[in-house]
Amino acid sequence: MQTQVKLENIDPKTCVVKGTHLKKGRTISVKPGETASRNLFYGRIILEAGDAPIAFETAGHETGFVCLNGSGSITTAGQTFAMNRYDALYVPRDSQVTVASDGAFDLAELSAPIENQYPLQFVKFEDIRKDPALHFTAGAPPTQRDLNILIGKNVEAGRIMAGVTFSAEGNWTSWPPHEHQNMLEEAYLYIDMPAPSWGVQFVYTNAAEPEIAQVVREGDVVLMPQGYHPNVSAPGGSINFLWMMAANTEGDDRQFGVVNVQPEYAAGGSGLEASRK
Repeated sequence: MQTQVKLENIDPKTCVVKGTHLKKGRTISVKPGETASRNLFYGRIILEAGDAPIAFETAGHETGFVCLNGSGSITTAGQTFAMNRYDALYVPRDSQVTVASDGAFDLAELSAPIENQYPLQFVKFEDIRKDPALHFTAGAPPTQRDLNILIGKNVEAGRIMAGVTFSAEGNWTSWPPHEHQNMLEEAYLYIDMPAPSWGVQFVYTNAAEPEIAQVVREGDVVLMPQGYHPNVSAPGGSINFLWMMAANTEGDDRQFGVVNVQPEYAAGGSGLEASRK
């Protein structure tokens, strides 16, 4: 039985965070109370050549790390993991973490509070690309995109899931419009969109009057506490993003691809069926 949760309002003031890639060191840009998230936290760890390692504790949060650019290492539980672009690492709650690099290293950090302990797990992006249930093409032009599940059913966890999606030039993604508010909250971090690339992110419960129609660029984040959330890239570029989810209920609600499609577009399915194999 699903636990009833209080859904946060869809409001640009609490659902949109601009330029989260601009600060060096470790920063947290999304957290409950300051943004529209319920359980989801998102931050960035950015090191440059010569920077000292950054050490911290995960406390009561399970934590996922995704390398967005550069390379470096994460040390935890007596093990050191070399991280390259789009590699991911799941770290249990109550862990000590040290992030280090000899050069440039850009990590996304996502987390959520949990009660239980789940195992440490490293995920290589090249392995994801070989698994048809974790890497597949969803949709068809003009909604075609390359979808990669980094932390999903391949990783035992309590709340968090994450992956990267890359669109074709000028395409829509997250289409057909879908929502999963009774199970999962979500946020998109826009990546690999060098200027002048941009897109538009919609979040709405009523398509006639969308609560959010936001221009998005590299480093921006849009939260989807509820509602449908399609987006589209401007011609000449693509809209690409790290998607991050946190289950409302630890364990039971942590299911990717279980969505409600906007009724007008539901006849063809969600486009996410491959993930359920």
